[in-house]
Amino acid sequence: MADGREQNPERVDRVEVLIAGAGFAGLALALALRQALGHAFAVAVVDPVLGRPVADARASAIAAAARRMFEALGVWDAVAPRAEPILDMVITDSKLGDAVRPAFLTFAGEVEEGEPFAHMVENGDVLAALSAAAQREGVALIADAVTDFSADSRKVTARLKSGAAIEAKLLVAADGARSAIRERAGIATVGWPYGQSAIVTTVAHERPHHGRAEEHFLPAGPFAILPLPENRSSIVWTESAAEAERIMALPDADFHAELEQRFGLHLGEIAVAGPRRAFSLGFAVARSFVAERLALVGDAAHAIHPIAGQGLNMGLRDVAALAEAIVDAARLGLDPGGATVLDRYQRWRRFDTMAMGLATDGLNRLFSNRSDVLRLARDLGLGLVERMPGLKRLFIREAAGLTGEVPKLLRGEAL
Repeated sequence: MADGREQNPERVDRVEVLIAGAGFAGLALALALRQALGHAFAVAVVDPVLGRPVADARASAIAAAARRMFEALGVWDAVAPRAEPILDMVITDSKLGDAVRPAFLTFAGEVEEGEPFAHMVENGDVLAALSAAAQREGVALIADAVTDFSADSRKVTARLKSGAAIEAKLLVAADGARSAIRERAGIATVGWPYGQSAIVTTVAHERPHHGRAEEHFLPAGPFAILPLPENRSSIVWTESAAEAERIMALPDADFHAELEQRFGLHLGEIAVAGPRRAFSLGFAVARSFVAERLALVGDAAHAIHPIAGQGLNMGLRDVAALAEAIVDAARLGLDPGGATVLDRYQRWRRFDTMAMGLATDGLNRLFSNRSDVLRLARDLGLGLVERMPGLKRLFIREAAGLTGEVPKLLRGEAL
C-alpha cells in the first residue's frame, strides 16, 4: 500500500507492549518505544484499519510541542512539505448577521523566533509518515481487533477477533472515544454531551491566507478557519446538533450559501474542496487512565470540545508521558507494565487533562450562547487580554504545549 499501513505478516504471540489503535497516538507510542529501547523490546499495534487506504480526510493543528516530538521521532521531514504554519490568529465575537466582525484579540504565531506555535497538517499525511516509520523500526502492525483481555500480576492476554491471542506486559488502549477496551475494563467516564456538532470540511479560496487562522465566535458556537497549503483552509464549524443535521442534508448550492454567510468573502470566492462530515461534541474524561496492566491514551482517555484545538495534542502529551515512564522503567530492568509505571503516568497526565477539559468546557459555555450580557463581558475580557502582551505570550505557550511538566519528547529530546 502506498500509504505505508501494510499488515506485518509475521505471527506475534508475545510482546512487551501491545497497542490497540493505529491512529496518531498508537503509532507514535509504538515508534517512540522501539526507537528508545531497540528491537529487543517487542511492540505490536493492532487495528482493523491496517492494510487499508487512509480514510481520514480531516486536518489537525499540530502544536509546537507535538511538532518537536515528531522531529525527535524522525517523521516531521516527511510531513513538513505539506504542513502550513499558523503565523497569526484573529478572534472575533459577533452575531451571524453582523455586517462587520471586529477583531477583539490577535495573536502572533511564534513561541520562539522562527518557530510557529502550530502547523496545520492533513491527517492522512501524518498517519502515513508514522506508519512508514513504525514499519522501518520493526513494529508489528496487525490488521485485527482486540475483542477481550484478561490481566494478572505478570501479564495481560489479549484475544483478537481472528481467534489469535497475544501476551504482553502492558496493553495500551488507543482505540478512540468509544473505546471498547476502556468499557471492557469497567472504567467509567465523567462528562456530558453539548448538544452540538462540528461540521468539518475543506474550502478553496481565491486569495492567500498568509498563514492566518481565524476563530469567529458566533451564538451557535465557534467557526474556525485554519490555513492549509495551496489557498485552502480547513473549516471546523460548530452548530446545535439539530441545525448541523439540517445543514449537512442541504444540496451543494444551499450548503455553499450557508458556508459563505459564515466564512465571508475576505479571501475571495470560495468553493468546498473536500467531503463534509459532522461529529457530535461532548466532554468526557475517564475516571482512571489506568487499570491492571492497562493504560488509556488519547481519545480513549479524554474527549474535549475543539474550541481550543487541543484534543489531538493532549493525546500526544499522553504518548510522550507514557513512553517516558515505560522507557525509564525498562532501562532500570523494571516491569514496563507494572504499577510504578502506570501510577507515574496517571499522576503526570490526569490533572492536566481535567484542567484543560474544564477550561474548554467553560469557554464553550461562555461563547456558545445568545446572551448580550455575556457577550459584553467576554468582549471586555478579550479587549483587556489584547492589551497585555505578557498574558498573550503565556496563552501562546499554553496552546503550543510548552507549559507545565513537559515530557522529553515534547521538548524535542530523544528518550
